[in-house]
Amino acid sequence: MNILIVEDHPLISNAYENTLKLVESKNQNLKFKIEVVTNCDDAYLRITNARKTERIDLVFLDIKLPPSKNRDIISGEDLGLRIRALLPKAKIVISTTYNDNYRVNSIFKSLNPDGFLIKNDLNPKELILAIEKIVDNTPYYSKSVVELMRKQTSNNLMIDEIDRKLLFELSRGSKMSELPEIIPLSKAALEKRKRLLKELFNVDKKSDRDLLDAAEKKGFI
Repeated sequence: MNILIVEDHPLISNAYENTLKLVESKNQNLKFKIEVVTNCDDAYLRITNARKTERIDLVFLDIKLPPSKNRDIISGEDLGLRIRALLPKAKIVISTTYNDNYRVNSIFKSLNPDGFLIKNDLNPKELILAIEKIVDNTPYYSKSVVELMRKQTSNNLMIDEIDRKLLFELSRGSKMSELPEIIPLSKAALEKRKRLLKELFNVDKKSDRDLLDAAEKKGFI
């Protein structure tokens, strides 16, 4: 299996590598080829190349990653959408520190991951179990994810890639008049999206700062 780890924290990526090697040593039928990248640009280059050369079977994907240089990919979630489009057979394991139910639910709706790990839940025993199950084609969700899913049975909050980019650009100080040059929508369409986002985050009629504070607390920026 060709495995890609997309993670900008060396301690976490090392933990994945060591655990994968341990699982491999316990099963003679498994052979892992592991590659680590630390940012969206290198990850996107790797997955685009995988269409032409070696396939990628499994991706460990951190959600909170530095945006790409052209700001087209602003998080691991955006990268995950490209993996789904370019490598539909690849399994995706989400790894994140976010444990807000809205954020977790949004990731499930957009990516439908094969595994979902909250980093604070992880210990060596659980990481081994997660890898063994996912390699065996069984989805695995860590304890906090399961608890959040049980609580979030009727959540309809859906933030798409354009919404995330809008929030990201606003957080960087971009003006609404500038955004049509960055995001392929009219100013009126972007204003409507911003208004709907304020309603979703229960900050309707309040300032953009209130919107950004709410989005940051829930892990969308």
